[in-house]
Amino acid sequence: MSEEKKLKPAVLWFTGLSGSGKSTVSERVSPVLKERGYRVEHLDGDAIRDIFPKTGFSKEDRNAHIKRVGYLASRLQAHGVFVIGSFISPYKESRDFVRNLCEDFVEIYISTPLEECERRDVKGLYEKARDGEITQFTGIDDPYEAPENPELEIDTTDITVDEAVERVIQYLEER
Repeated sequence: MSEEKKLKPAVLWFTGLSGSGKSTVSERVSPVLKERGYRVEHLDGDAIRDIFPKTGFSKEDRNAHIKRVGYLASRLQAHGVFVIGSFISPYKESRDFVRNLCEDFVEIYISTPLEECERRDVKGLYEKARDGEITQFTGIDDPYEAPENPELEIDTTDITVDEAVERVIQYLEER
């Protein structure tokens, strides 16, 4: 493509289980958009929890946390910033709340199966959850409500990070 299309800033909301690849893929989408001249803000679950350190892991706490972050994302997007959010965000209710706040919300479901996420788990969190050392762990003793109609679904089991990034960029160009 000799002339790149001008993309409309949106909230790109990456959701999926721990270890699915959502942070890795989203971190690589950000510089691609920046290189094209867009203003981009990347909000990642681990980094944001440092800002809200007392946020718990109950369903109510997680919903409240996602709603706060979603409000921030919606305000940034309203000011012409691409917002790339990477959050487990396990509950449909809070994802829908964020969708309704945003002028342009793109739900990207990283649908990598639980078994693959556990295989990739370098921190041993799934093992600790299965042994009862960690409670309220999404996918083990806390549910993950998979998106029913995401704008984009990517299983990172058999594709490279570059291929996943290309799918995201291609989606943005074609919509």
